[in-house]
Amino acid sequence: MISINRLTTEIVWKMIQDSDALGLNVIQLSNGATVIDAGVKVPGSLEAGRLFAEACLGGLGQVSLTRLVYEEAGKDSFWLPAVSVSVTYPHIACMGSQYAGWAVKREKFFAMGSGPARALYAGEELYAKLDYKDEADVAILLLEGRKLPKEDVVEYIAQKCRVQPECVTLLIAPTASLVGTVQIAARVVETGLHKMVELGFDVRKVSAGYGVCPLATIAADDLKAIGRTNDGVLYGGQAFYTVQASDEELSELVGKVPSSTSRDYGTPFYDLFQRYGGDFYQIDPLLFSPAEVILNNTTSGRSFTAGKPNPALLRASLLES
Repeated sequence: MISINRLTTEIVWKMIQDSDALGLNVIQLSNGATVIDAGVKVPGSLEAGRLFAEACLGGLGQVSLTRLVYEEAGKDSFWLPAVSVSVTYPHIACMGSQYAGWAVKREKFFAMGSGPARALYAGEELYAKLDYKDEADVAILLLEGRKLPKEDVVEYIAQKCRVQPECVTLLIAPTASLVGTVQIAARVVETGLHKMVELGFDVRKVSAGYGVCPLATIAADDLKAIGRTNDGVLYGGQAFYTVQASDEELSELVGKVPSSTSRDYGTPFYDLFQRYGGDFYQIDPLLFSPAEVILNNTTSGRSFTAGKPNPALLRASLLES
C-alpha cells in the first residue's frame, strides 16, 4: 500500500535539516509536535515553496521552477516565473493529499489543511470516491494560514489521525508569502482533477498528470493574494492528463473542464470576491480549474483539448494591480 505520510517524511526531514538556508523556522512544541513556519514570521524561499508543494502532493509529485511567456495582441509579450508539476497516482497525490479539504478550526485558530494527514483522518466524503485511505504512525499536515498552530491544534489533529501528538508535523505558510504563492500555483493539476470530480468523472481513470502555472506576484495582504493566486491558475494554468476511458466520454468531458466554462469567468478573482460580498461560496464552483486542459486517451491514442490562457487578464492581475 502507498503511504503518503511515510513518503512525505523524507521531504519534511530535508526542510528541517536545511531550515536556515530555506528561510524556515522549526518549532518544537511542548507536546513533542513539530511546527515548520514557512512564511508567518520568516521569509521562506522559492526552494522552500517547491518542497512545501511536493509535501502537499504526498511525495507522489515533482515540482520545478520555470518561466512562461505570454503573447497579447497589440502589446509586447511578457513573461512570468512559473512552476511545472508532474504527478503519479493523481487521484491519491492531488485529491487524496494536495486538495485543501480540511478546514482546521480551534477557538481562535483557522487554517485550510492539505497534505497526507488528510488521508489518515479521511473525514471527507471524497475518500469514498477515491477508494484510498492511508495508514501510518506519523501525520503531516500543511496549512494555509497566518497564525502559528499551538498544542491544542496538534491535539485535535492527532486525535483525528489516530497518532500521538509527538508524531504530528505541521507546516504553515500564509497566502501572501513566497512559499504560499509557489504551493498554490503547484495545484494546477489538482484543480483540473477536482473539476472532473465535480462533473462526476471517476478520476481513478487518470494515470498521470502534468501542468504549468505562472507564479502570482506577492500581494500586500492575504485577501488580495487569494485573488492573484487564483487568477494564476484560472487564467494561466495549463494541465495535461493521461486517461483510460472511451473517446466518447473524454470528448464530452474536456469541454466542461476549463475555467472558461464558468459563468464567473473573465473577472479578476479579487473583484469577483468583492462582487459577492466576500462570500466565497457564492462564486461558481465550476470556475476553479485550469485555463487549458488536454486529455490524452491512452486506450485509443487520441487527445482532446479545450480552453486557453488569458494573457490580458494575467497582465492586469499579476503585473498591473
